[in-house]
Amino acid sequence: MTCLSAGANFKVHGLLKELKNEFFPLGVTCDICGRETFGANLCTNCVKTLVYNDRETCPVCGRATVHSVTCIECKDKPPRFKRAVSAFLYEGSAVDLIKKFKSGAGYLKEFFADRIFLKLKNFPTFDCIVCVPMTRRAKKKRDYNQSELLGKAVAARTGLPFIKNAIAKIKKTGEQKFLTRKERSKNLAGCFAVIKKEEVKGKRVLVVDDVLTTGATADEITKILLKSGAETVYLATVASVAYKIK
Repeated sequence: MTCLSAGANFKVHGLLKELKNEFFPLGVTCDICGRETFGANLCTNCVKTLVYNDRETCPVCGRATVHSVTCIECKDKPPRFKRAVSAFLYEGSAVDLIKKFKSGAGYLKEFFADRIFLKLKNFPTFDCIVCVPMTRRAKKKRDYNQSELLGKAVAARTGLPFIKNAIAKIKKTGEQKFLTRKERSKNLAGCFAVIKKEEVKGKRVLVVDDVLTTGATADEITKILLKSGAETVYLATVASVAYKIK
């Protein structure tokens, strides 16, 4: 019997985990309550707890609004991306699912990609897809970049190319959870770089990510993509924070 070293065991474990995320996307229990579903991600009760972003939205940032008109934030400081769309509101069960997606449940990429794809059916034409990157250290700690898994899954549904490692995060950023939009923009300045400039040059690029909050990350990535020659940049996320009148 051949014994594997600790290092080899770790590598095998990592490989098996990656293969599971890639090829076995569905479980047999609900990802919210744990009840048996026989293949679906959510049971019939829990699927009703998700709030779909399918009512009035800002035509620019795609966040839920009272009326389908450009929100005050997009009027005051228009984002660099042309248009954004999201499948859910970032509240309730969607928050729990996205947290689970970011902490080991990579298979949820299929469920989320299906919902994003539906939102893209009446969306402007784009040529390729990229994702929001993580630092190498952060990706190594998590074992995967959830936005990369999502980007690949969305690309598979559209039939368009996913440009892997198109953008790199070259600088670690501090916690953004409690920062304002202005503070987030300052925190993100200079932390991304376009690596594959020739592949985005002249292209209409769709950036895929998990959540749109203030839009600061998307705006910073759009800035460097446009600077690298991209024609137009769009954004698609699993969920977005509803716009609230202050």
